[in-house]
Amino acid sequence: MNKPKLMQSQIRDVEFGAHVTIVEPVNLYECKIGDDCFIGPFVEIQRDVIIGNRCKIQSHSFICELVTIGDDCVVAHGVMFINDLFSTGCPAGSKDLWKSTYIGDHVSIGSNATILPVRICNHVVIGAGSVVTKDITIPGIYAGNPAKLLRKL
Repeated sequence: MNKPKLMQSQIRDVEFGAHVTIVEPVNLYECKIGDDCFIGPFVEIQRDVIIGNRCKIQSHSFICELVTIGDDCVVAHGVMFINDLFSTGCPAGSKDLWKSTYIGDHVSIGSNATILPVRICNHVVIGAGSVVTKDITIPGIYAGNPAKLLRKL
């Protein structure tokens, strides 16, 4: 009988700010997490991700490489960030094809939202279940698939 290769979730080579709270299990590696942040259980934050100060990352969220999140942000439960747009019709064979995502300050992302490689300005709320496919340059409340401006803030 074949035995699977077992790997443990881990916290490895992470630069932590002061007063960070983590609820395990998590998989955090080669990333930077600012001061006074909260990271819930079953979260994965990959290499080269930067999380600003006073952010809350709730359970079951996935933050892939090439994501930067500003200060005072909330990433609710089950939010997925994507850096590969399958531009060749299949998963990118090279990281050179991945795209980056930038989230400004004071951004709240609702549960089960999906964030493609975009730039989101400061003071934005993304509704639960939304799919953000384009840059957001106007502060406001956005929802839907694709996410659209509902009202300005």
